Parts: sequence; structure tokens; C-alpha cells
Amino acid sequence: MKQKHSTTAEGLGITISTGDIARQASGAVTIALGDTHLFVCATVAEELRPDQNWFPLSVDYREKYSAAGRFPGGYFKREGRPSEKEILTSRLCDRPLRPLFPKGFMNEVQVIGNLLSTDLVNDADILMVNGASAAVLLSDIPWKGPVGCVRIGHIDGEFVVNPTNEQQCDSDLDLIYVGTASEMLMIEGSADQLPEQRFLEALQFGQEAIQPIIAAQVELAAMAGKEKREFQLYNVTDENLQFVRELLGDRLQTAVYTPKKLERRLAIAELKEEAATAMLEKFGEEDYDPNQLGMALEVLQKEIYRRGILENEQRADGRSPEDLRQINCQTDILPMVHGSSIFTRGETQSIGLLTLGAMSESQSLDAITGGSKEKSFILHYNFPPFSVGETGRFFGPGRREIGHGALAERSLLPVVPAEDEFPYSVRIVSEIMESNGSTSMASVCSGCLALMDAGVPILAPVAGISMGLVAETDDGGTISRKVVLTDIVGDEDHFGDMDFKICGTREGITAFQLDLKIDGLPFEIARQAIERSRQVRLDILDVMAETMAEPRSDLKENAPRIQKVQIDPDKIGLLIGPGGKTIRKITEVSGANIEIDDDNSGKVYIYSNNKLSLEAAYEEIRLLTAEIEVGVLYRGTVKSVKDFGAFVEALPGKEGLVHISELADFRVRRTEDVAKVGDEIWVKCIGIDDRGRVKLSRKAAMAEREGNHNKGKRQTVSNGN
Repeated sequence: MKQKHSTTAEGLGITISTGDIARQASGAVTIALGDTHLFVCATVAEELRPDQNWFPLSVDYREKYSAAGRFPGGYFKREGRPSEKEILTSRLCDRPLRPLFPKGFMNEVQVIGNLLSTDLVNDADILMVNGASAAVLLSDIPWKGPVGCVRIGHIDGEFVVNPTNEQQCDSDLDLIYVGTASEMLMIEGSADQLPEQRFLEALQFGQEAIQPIIAAQVELAAMAGKEKREFQLYNVTDENLQFVRELLGDRLQTAVYTPKKLERRLAIAELKEEAATAMLEKFGEEDYDPNQLGMALEVLQKEIYRRGILENEQRADGRSPEDLRQINCQTDILPMVHGSSIFTRGETQSIGLLTLGAMSESQSLDAITGGSKEKSFILHYNFPPFSVGETGRFFGPGRREIGHGALAERSLLPVVPAEDEFPYSVRIVSEIMESNGSTSMASVCSGCLALMDAGVPILAPVAGISMGLVAETDDGGTISRKVVLTDIVGDEDHFGDMDFKICGTREGITAFQLDLKIDGLPFEIARQAIERSRQVRLDILDVMAETMAEPRSDLKENAPRIQKVQIDPDKIGLLIGPGGKTIRKITEVSGANIEIDDDNSGKVYIYSNNKLSLEAAYEEIRLLTAEIEVGVLYRGTVKSVKDFGAFVEALPGKEGLVHISELADFRVRRTEDVAKVGDEIWVKCIGIDDRGRVKLSRKAAMAEREGNHNKGKRQTVSNGN
């Protein structure tokens, strides 16, 4: 067997091993933190697909139930399609790997991670990124790594590297930081309105924290790394590039600077068709390569976009680098929806639709690696093909939609009230109606407006914006010229160098995500983008406030109302009844939905969009769980008759004795002369002895009722039936 090599990241407790398993993969490692172990491998395809003109990198992270010593649920007892956690971890790993492959490298690369063991203490997502970096570094695949990844928490004012699952519950920051030895490469996460200055300090802390894991990978590569192979790179030839440049001349620049997206696309498509005809005539059918034309147009468009910004600070749509596109907001746009909004920024538009439900509507999470078992706040993002003026397959969400929805959800979650303050499940759906850049940030804004329109008492409004970058490097790879862009459109994302999404309130940051197309981001550029994004965010919040500055004071008429009832935890069984009979009866009779908090605290929630239904269920629960009180009148039912008096059920399941001397204001010879089994009579509690025995009096009840009647007073009584 091949020799096994191992190394450990000093101070992080992360161990990386290679050489003993998966020896036919291009590169393979096992990476561990505590008792969480992950296998990651990278493999490269020897040949290109037919007519391939893109780099097919695929990253797949999988969690197996065996890692936690569990059986999968369901009939087949086998893992099915990837969970949201697996998809988000795969995306998290893909983004920092992609920009470090050589330009023109087209051979398919596949990175696979399998969770082998989980201790339910240490999350495997950062191990996936570090393991993928190590696997590609050790392989013969050309790549400009390694990268290091850590999670940074912020607990009691101090930064913590790789906090455990339990520690993350106490942290007001969840920063996943990925960088090279010298610069930031990718960040993602959320925060609880963290001030920008503290966020910048967290980034600097993260850059220092990744150094041991980078050093460990370099050490392992020196021991067991393969020599990098030479692959043929596919770029546009100088001849084809020059031909298309001379053919189209300034007309391509005119097309690129067409303000409207669809008109711009049509103008460029017409030029492409003309160039295709010309190239076919020049080279003939055998030598004409449409991929060369596509790559030539990509290069020329990129030159035009970047030159205008770097030399004249002029963007294709006419804006300056600092300009924000026009914003329009609307709320309460649909009659039956619990909360609704439209947020439009330029040619990007999102409709936010909010639904309130009972806590039982929460999404169940079958998390293998620990963490929460339920999620009561959900944001789903949908991106139909018509939003970009195209046709296409229209079915379930893809990885991009899941990722964008998760980012918007993280952005709003810090301001959503806690479940004990607002015991509803909340679902927001962002329907993208138009797309030209930063639909995820539009989803944050439309989602926030929908929350306020629904009357959800959020802590503060949230907005988001995407910052871009166009940078030029010198021969040494150092950035010599750069322009930071505000509110980038789709082509600026495509031809630019950065997509830095930052969300927050007026007080601080709630979520962030950085993607780069360059090898790293200098800290000063990150600082400039963060500081500029804050001012833009305040401007967006001002526009949103003109439409709705704060949540409605009450829920919409058709939204479910809630009544919270606190009962003795020992009476939960009484409320449920044998086999759920009692609670089911109350639900059926009242029409309300009743839920019992599973923390054994005695909290009961009643949900209904009908006021009478809510009140009926509340009264039934109150009577069922109430205790008989001294001095209170009850209309009870005679349950049994004795020589010495009658036992009366004053409240459901709660009886007391009316002694024969208390049955009337005259001498009663036989109990049956006044009270028979099944009779309903008014009684008053006149005492409860040390043993909990209840003493009732019909005589006292009659006297009090008569006195109140004579005084014309309105009675307050407890009705046990």
C-alpha cells in the first residue's frame, strides 16, 4: 500500500492525510477536526466534451447517515437527493476554487466530498473547503492554490476560530473566511447587526487565522504532491480576435453601450450573426469554429466594459461608478396574501409574498451533523426564465436558486422576532419578475417590505446591495488601477472582477457574500467596498421608508390570529386527553388550531383567522385547566348524591362537596329534594382545606346572585359547562 502522509494545522487541530485511500483519483485526502472526518478527492477528465467552450467544474458534498451512526429515514433506507445543507456546502466550496484555475483550462474537474464521521460538535463545511484545496493542490491538475478556510465567531466581544455548534448559538457573527496566503478570496455568512468597523476587524482576524491551514497544505504537498501536468489551454487565437475586432470596429462599442438590456442583447446578437457569416466565408466550413467567435466576442466586450470604467469611469448604462439605479417600492399589492410587496431597482424586480402559519408549519430539518431540528423562518427564491426574456425549463429550484434564497434568508433572520415573542412560522417567497443584476439583494428588500406589510414586528428594516470591481494589474500581478462599482448589473458581474453582496440595517451588517474572478482581494479594496455599501444601504432604506417605514400595528384581516395561554405544565396531559381526544374535540368544535410548546413549559398557542373561533377555543382551554378559587361562582353539574350532600363538578374534571346544610337557606331533609344527578346548579367556593378538598355552597351562591340582581350589577362568573 502507498505510504500515508499526514500533517496538522498548528493551533487549529485540523489534520490532513493522504496516500492510503482513493489512489486512482487525481488527488485525495482525509481531513479531520475532532471526531468529524471527511474524505475529499479531485479528478480531472482526460478529454474535452464536444464543442466545449466553458470550464466544467463540479463540486459535490454528501453527508451519509452512517457518519452519525443512524439509518436513513424512508422506505428505501438510502440517502436521496442532496439536502439544502449539502447544496450550500458544495457552493461554498466551488466559489473559492474556481478563480484559481488557469484561463482557458477546459478539462472537466470534479471534486467530491463524503462525510465519514461526525461528532455533532464540529461542522464539516469548512473541512470541505480545506479538503478540496488540499486534494487539488496534491493532484496533477493545474491550479494556483492553496486556500485556507476558517469559521469566525464573535462571542462576548471576542473573535473565536472555528466555534463548535454549541458556541455558534452564542455568537453574533458567523463568518466563513477563505483566502490565499496573502489575500481574501471568498467570504460568506451572517451577523447580528455587526458594525462595519468590527466586521473589518473580523476579516483581518480571518486572514491571520487561515495561515496554519495553508502552511499545512504546503507541507503535505512537499511530501506527497504530484507534478502538475500540462493541459492544452483553449483561448481565442490572435488571428480570430483581430479579424472580429476589425470587422465590427466601433459598432460593438455602440451595441455594448445600449442602455436597455434586451435591446443591447439584440444589437450584439446581430453583430455576432454578421461576424459568423464573415468568418465562415473566410475560413470555410471545415476550419470555421463558432467557439472561437464566441470567445472573441467575450474578449472584446470585456475590453469595452472595462476600458470605459477604468479610463473614463463611465458604465455601459451611463451611470458613474457610485450611482445607484432608480428604485420603486410598493406594498399591500395582493388582497388575500398576509404580506406582499414589489421592489424594483433598474431592470431588477422582485415580488415578495409572505405567509404566516402556526408553529407546526415550521420546516423539519433532519440534520445529520447536529444543529436545529426545525426552521420557523423560511425564504424561497424563484428565478423563472421569463425574468431574463428567455424560454427554458420551468420546474424545481436549482442550486443557484437555493443559494440566493439562503443568502436573503440569512439577511433577514437577525431582525425577525424570536418565537416566544412572535410565535408564528413565517415563509417569504421572492418571485423574480425581472433580472439584471443582484436579484438576491432585491429579494432582501422585497422580503423586508413584505414582513412590514404583514405586521411582523421586525427589529429594524434591512436592505442589501451588490458592489463590483474592475481592476488592472501590472506585470507582477499587483493591482495598479481599480474602480469599485455600486449596484452592478449582470454584464458588470460577468465581465468584472467582484460581486460583493452586503446586507444590513442602519445599525450594522446582517449578511454578506463575496465572489471573485481574480486571485485575491486586497484588504483596502474590501474596506472601500464595505464603507461605500453602508452609505448606499442607507439610501435604499430611505427610499423603502417612503413606502413603509415600520411594520403595521396589526396583522392583515385574513392572517391567522394567535392567543397565548399559560397553563400548569402538569395539566398538559389533561388538555391532550387520552389519545388526544380532548384537544381534538376542542379543535373540532371551535375550528381553531391548538399547539402545545414542546419545551414542557406549559405554553399553549391557539391559531385562527376567526375571532369567535379563537375566543371559543381559549375559553375551553381556560376552563379545562383552571383551578377552583375561593369566592368565585360556578355553574356546575351534580355528579353524585350522598346523604350528607352532593358532589358538584364546578370545572371540567374538578369537583367539590356541597354539604346538605349548604344546599339552601332552609332546612333540607334529603339531598335529592334539591339536587339530583345531572342537575346544573349555581355554587360558590367557600373554602379549600389543607388536603385540597373543595367546599361549595349553593346557599351562598343564591344569596350573592340575588344580591347582585337587586343592585343591578353585572355578574362575572365562571361557567364550567
